[in-house]
Amino acid sequence: MTGERAGEIACFLAQPALARLLSALDGNGEETRVVGGAVRNLLLGEPASDVDLATTALPQETIRRGKAAGFKAVPTGIEHGTVTLVAEGTSFEVTTLRRDVETDGRRAKVVFGRDFVADALRRDFTINALGLGRDGTLRDYCGGLDDLAQRRVRFIGDAAARIREDYLRILRFFRFHARYGAGEPDAEGLRACIAGREGLAGLSRERVRAELLKLLVAPRVSPTLQAMAGAGLLMPVIGGVPHLSRFALVAEDHGEGVHAVFRLAALAVSVGEDALRLRERLRLSNEEFDRTARIASALEKLGGRAGLPDIAALRLVAHDAGNDATAAALALLNATAAGEGKDKVQRLISELGRTPRFEPTGKDVIGLGVPPGPRVGQALAAARQSWIEAGCVSGMGEQIEFVRMAVAALP
Repeated sequence: MTGERAGEIACFLAQPALARLLSALDGNGEETRVVGGAVRNLLLGEPASDVDLATTALPQETIRRGKAAGFKAVPTGIEHGTVTLVAEGTSFEVTTLRRDVETDGRRAKVVFGRDFVADALRRDFTINALGLGRDGTLRDYCGGLDDLAQRRVRFIGDAAARIREDYLRILRFFRFHARYGAGEPDAEGLRACIAGREGLAGLSRERVRAELLKLLVAPRVSPTLQAMAGAGLLMPVIGGVPHLSRFALVAEDHGEGVHAVFRLAALAVSVGEDALRLRERLRLSNEEFDRTARIASALEKLGGRAGLPDIAALRLVAHDAGNDATAAALALLNATAAGEGKDKVQRLISELGRTPRFEPTGKDVIGLGVPPGPRVGQALAAARQSWIEAGCVSGMGEQIEFVRMAVAALP
């Protein structure tokens, strides 16, 4: 370990809330260590925001000590030994050391223990099994430090056995490779994922969805998805043929900070039926489905056009699908555009974003003498289309004139 990294570890352990918690939990016959992702990220020089601790103390003792030190105790998973301790706006998950006594591919039955080695060996990947003591001592029982240095994601022990304990680890293997790995996925892990792929069908759709969305925004997602597809592991997850080339181009053009659902649409959506399939397959939230369905709708409306649409056509689509979905669909349809084409796409998206809102509503139509009913919607739709064709002027006064003309033209 470099002197710089040792200094960062010392600063990490000296954070007031963490130092106070470790002081309360560690000692007097019990031992507590920082474990998992916080240690991994700390060694990589990345933010260690979610801090998990493993302790020999039983949950009730953890609660007692935490409260005595001024922490609020929340029994978030007490049946599995996990207590969340909160102070100064910071929360820490503290879990009693465990070992598995029974697994069914989705969940494990555990018993509490006092052996840090056994607790580390029940984890998924070597880089997630590192521990950090209160005194700054690193513990590595699985070769995680070497794997971290090599940017290698490797299952602990027998890969097939780890997967049989929880088949979600297949998706986690690819997600962690896309986030922390380099080169090709670990060969033994890949073989085990292929051999265990039928187990994916028994997982809850919510768990699969959560892992997939995290994978889609990882830094090396494109080559990782290629590896998944080559292993026959991608289609069973999304339930259809992936658009890998389009996804790779979109991921290259639209980097960090892109909404995960946009990435999902880039990978798996062309028409409205695709959005419906993904909602069922992945149990998308209402918001996620709405965003996906609107992108699909815009894709269908724009997909039959030769070349790039003009701004008026885009605005017509946007008034049904929304500006964000229309811009996303345009980006997907023109992912392969080069040079001037890409520049024009960006200009169109920018211009679409500057389009003022059409302010008149059905109440304004009724106020002009049209009785409530279908003709109100007809007049409003005609007014909106005329307004778009005329260049989308702003201001209620100017826009209401289009409503007047539409009302006058009603049969």
